[in-house]
Amino acid sequence: MLTGGQPAPALSGSLPLPQPWRLPPRGLAVFHGEGDVARLSHYFLPRLLTEGKRVLFLDGANSADPRLLERFARERHVPFERFNRGIQIARAFTCFQLTELIARVPQFLRDFPAEVVIVTAFPDLYFDEDVHDWNARVAFEQGLGNLRRWCHGAAGLSRHDGGVKPPLHAAPSVIIAVFSAASTFAPSPARRRFFAQLCAAASEVWRFSVDADNRLRLTCTQQAMKKIDSLTH
Repeated sequence: MLTGGQPAPALSGSLPLPQPWRLPPRGLAVFHGEGDVARLSHYFLPRLLTEGKRVLFLDGANSADPRLLERFARERHVPFERFNRGIQIARAFTCFQLTELIARVPQFLRDFPAEVVIVTAFPDLYFDEDVHDWNARVAFEQGLGNLRRWCHGAAGLSRHDGGVKPPLHAAPSVIIAVFSAASTFAPSPARRRFFAQLCAAASEVWRFSVDADNRLRLTCTQQAMKKIDSLTH
């Protein structure tokens, strides 16, 4: 059972609307599992949007679905325009495009001051066999480094003309949630540690799985505070 007494969503057919799941109040969280993990990111959105938070959605899985968001709004008797105003979507179709989107987070936040950044298909896109190992590693490490920077805010201050000014790429601290299906890939040996490196940088790691009754479970496998299984309370 989900926390709050709501049943977990079944994976067969259309997913019913579960109790919205919560993101941590700060830091970098990783949600992973097999199947369409990126789509499950949508079930975190209603709570965020009804609380008035803005979400920057960097979609490497091409999973962002306005129709699902519209359904959430309708079921809550909330105008879709209100939900729509609270989310900005930027899509990436290659690992290099996703790295660039992550690098541009400070620029996005200047125009759209979001409190939450959701990223899908990281590091999944970096397993593309058409990309050389070295190029994939460089792009991945740049993307991961920036994710770590943005969840901690501006990385210090720099001296300029005798005064203290924010660095060029300073960004306010944001909550970052990464949704990955990395476990479904068999990457080359040079890329096998990408997912482990991502988890090592995270304050929380959660795993989606399916029980014998085809019910979705979300288990915390790494957390700065007490480890919990949110669906067995």
